[in-house]
Amino acid sequence: MAQLIVIGGGITGVTSAYALSREGHDVTLIEQHRYAGMETSHANGGQLSASNAETWTHPSTLLKGIKWMLKADAPLLVNPKPSWHKLSWFAEFAAAIPKYRENTIATAKLAIAAREHLFGWAQAEGIDFDLKQQGILHIYRDKAGFDHASEVSKLLAEGGLPRRAVTPDEMRAIEPTLAGDYYGGYYTESDSTGDIHKYTHGMGLACERRGVRLLTGRAVARVQSTGQTAHVTLADGEVVSADAVVVCAGVHSRAIGAQLGDRLNVYPVKGYSITVMLNDEQSQAAAPNVSLLDDETKLVTSRLGVDRFRVAGTAEFNGFNRDIRADRIKPLVDWVNQCFPGVSTRRVEPWAGLRPMMPDMLPRVGPGRLPNVFYNTGHGHLGWTLSAITAHQLAGHVAQWQEQRRHTRVVMPAPAV
Repeated sequence: MAQLIVIGGGITGVTSAYALSREGHDVTLIEQHRYAGMETSHANGGQLSASNAETWTHPSTLLKGIKWMLKADAPLLVNPKPSWHKLSWFAEFAAAIPKYRENTIATAKLAIAAREHLFGWAQAEGIDFDLKQQGILHIYRDKAGFDHASEVSKLLAEGGLPRRAVTPDEMRAIEPTLAGDYYGGYYTESDSTGDIHKYTHGMGLACERRGVRLLTGRAVARVQSTGQTAHVTLADGEVVSADAVVVCAGVHSRAIGAQLGDRLNVYPVKGYSITVMLNDEQSQAAAPNVSLLDDETKLVTSRLGVDRFRVAGTAEFNGFNRDIRADRIKPLVDWVNQCFPGVSTRRVEPWAGLRPMMPDMLPRVGPGRLPNVFYNTGHGHLGWTLSAITAHQLAGHVAQWQEQRRHTRVVMPAPAV
């Protein structure tokens, strides 16, 4: 088996290290924070949502982006200040629009395939992550949104995901606490929710039990590869070497890939969340148990145990800005007050994270230019949903590399007689 370095301790890095360790590899995981899952894997929407597999590369996305550009509380916000990175990303995003249908179907297939591994690993390792398997309800306030969802449902069905249209009365039966008037909805019973940080932390502990060496609180300064050996220089000057390196560094993957001769056009798309603390019995009773996705406001919800309610969403194209803006948090609080008026929002914990997003909305999984360099990154808004299957795929790519390495080793010629 090979010695491997995995860079990044978010959900993709931890699941990659775990999948590789299961194959018997000697794995070192490097994470800049003291703990795993402290950036984008810390407080996302909590959904494991194959039903959210629709890629954003639809013509309407560009139109909405232009329309909302100067609206501070818009679901999609683009800082008009230009940068080469942003311009190149949007150019490739536009070029991927013709593959909207193909990529949506492919993403749905990946999301369904991920479930077996994700739940199987959690059960095998005894990870408690507030799993709630009560489906996801997409809600629509008008006919136009509902009709678009009908077309999306056809694509999801081609990917193997069944979901059903529901009337307003059926929506109230599925989630009685939801207030407001709706045209209709779509319900995906096979989807689920949980706490991504708890899952990532639990997988990190499982990695340690399997012998993975965790170097936490260690920033990466430089990454190099000869094609035969990989070297990672840490900020304190220590050099870690191995047979190969796997880049799972989220929004930092673009810069690391450039050091290794690879172009990964990952853009940091900021998302926000609030965790509403349900400190009283009335709020606990008034908060939903079924996960929701509001397509109009681009918000998702998850119930985390008895006393937490997570609401997340929005997309902000503003570079590596991690500021938690009050004008972006307020719409999330207002949404809770409107849809669940019985829930107290007196105590709300705001958060923001940078989604690593590729222009075509598909993760980059597999080898790089050099034979001993691999990537598992760029999962965008479906990082947790897709993490287990891409980690499984990564292990397959590493196995192929090992097989090729065995066959290409130099064989010394037999001595002349």
